[in-house]
Amino acid sequence: MTSHDVVASVRRELGVKKIGHGGTLDPFATGLLVVLVGRATRLQRYLSPLPKTYLATARLGWTSTTGDPDGELTETGRVPERLELPTGRITQRLPLTSAVRVEGERLYKRAHRGETAETPEREVEVHRAELVESADGRAVFEIECSSGTYVRTLVETLGDAYCEELRRTAVGPLRLADAAADPLPPDAALAFMPERELDSSEAADITNGRTIAAGRVADEPLRLTHEGRLIAVGRRRDDEIRPEVVLEPAAT
Repeated sequence: MTSHDVVASVRRELGVKKIGHGGTLDPFATGLLVVLVGRATRLQRYLSPLPKTYLATARLGWTSTTGDPDGELTETGRVPERLELPTGRITQRLPLTSAVRVEGERLYKRAHRGETAETPEREVEVHRAELVESADGRAVFEIECSSGTYVRTLVETLGDAYCEELRRTAVGPLRLADAAADPLPPDAALAFMPERELDSSEAADITNGRTIAAGRVADEPLRLTHEGRLIAVGRRRDDEIRPEVVLEPAAT
């Protein structure tokens, strides 16, 4: 299933119209996909940029035209001597099979037509890439990287290798092991953000789109809560907190 397929399935199951997700998974990949429903779709801007964690299985001594099992596979027998992936700030050239738009068209559509094109480059960050195990011509890595990193492209830096399996195990602090059938409340999904408790007057101002005095808070997205409920997400601007997304009315 593609990420689009998953969203369509949840839409039918819940009978809702407003739905989205917090970061695409490649069609060959499995694992955690954060699905946003109803008002929670407005939180996409905070969840999509979170770092992602993957378990990636590299097949060694083989190449793929797409860097994954969906491409044309060729056995070369040249097994990489060093099983180390680059970390830190690196530059990646986007694969032609990616969903990024260039000149108004997604790159994978050109690939499906058999066209070739010079794809753009972008900087990403690989926070860590640890070898978990290596046996039978395969190597498994646990990789934590910035949003937008192409793990299959990362695996290709080994040499003759492609990403045979890819499983996303975490999106920021949200873990696959904790995924459940019941929806996660927005406040729990945003628990990684610092919290600013509002009094009744401040809550009324925020829900009406007005600013409040910042006080001593950092210049980063804040969970704005009132009486234990998530009211909005705001951000400091100069000496004020401005609401960016209002989720709930203030308690009366």
